[in-house]
Amino acid sequence: MNDLLVANSVSKNFGDFKALNEVSIAVPKGSIFGLLGPNGAGKTTLIRIINQITVPDDGHVELDGQVLKPEHIRDIGYLPEERGLYKSMKVGEQALYLAQLKGMSKSEAKARLKYWFEKLEIGDWWNKKIQELSKGQAQKIQFVVTVLHRPKLLIFDEPFSGFDPINANLIKDEILQLRDEGATVIFSTHRMESVEELCDHIALLHKSNKILDGKLNDIKRDFKTNTFEVGLQSSNANAVLTEIKNKFEVFPATFKNLNDDIKLNIKIDKKTSSNDLLSFLTAKAEVHHFVEVIPSANDIFIQTVKNN
Repeated sequence: MNDLLVANSVSKNFGDFKALNEVSIAVPKGSIFGLLGPNGAGKTTLIRIINQITVPDDGHVELDGQVLKPEHIRDIGYLPEERGLYKSMKVGEQALYLAQLKGMSKSEAKARLKYWFEKLEIGDWWNKKIQELSKGQAQKIQFVVTVLHRPKLLIFDEPFSGFDPINANLIKDEILQLRDEGATVIFSTHRMESVEELCDHIALLHKSNKILDGKLNDIKRDFKTNTFEVGLQSSNANAVLTEIKNKFEVFPATFKNLNDDIKLNIKIDKKTSSNDLLSFLTAKAEVHHFVEVIPSANDIFIQTVKNN
């Protein structure tokens, strides 16, 4: 079986409000799966169902081929957006307690905590209370207790909240390494640049419905418009620009480049290849910049939500 987690037509109502409407997703093993959507789309409700904090009204969830059961909680690590550490407890005491709740022995938990504390260079925090740490420092502890028991499925809800760029990059690298070591990750965020860096697959929820899903690269191919950013230099720029406009569909360009007389976006039809366009341009001017416009995750998010 290639999917670790499958949600089948999951629906959830809270009174008259429908939080999820027959939502189905399939999260491949060993992938980082982006669960995206505007506020109120239903992401948190679906995550809470996967964590068995609440149950669906219709549909069901399977983990590794089995209908989700209470014992599967030990196979899941969950980093919630609203952090759940006890502020007055010492870091080490709390980490050991949470590890044992996930089924680890005290000696095993100590050994793994030693590994992570050394790796993240936080060993001197062991006897500090959470309330003595900054938001970013507490976030590191939350990350450690989430991954400590080596679960099959990791769920990160806005994992970079509270981190400076250096520590955000550190945690990003750790998430990628966990994926490479065999973990499957569901990643929920509003930071589309993180989706670009991390996610293999995405699903987009909007107003309780799934409106888009698939491999991120395949979705990008579907959304691309055969448009190219072009920067040219020519001693006869006006004449060259006129020739280009007579042959192709042209739009203003917003990219940044140096010392170009002509800067524009050119859209080609399906009969014209990128090589055809480049050959035409090189015959008319010096080509300094030639890049296909690939839609970003942010572009796709905004366009799809607006269209729905």
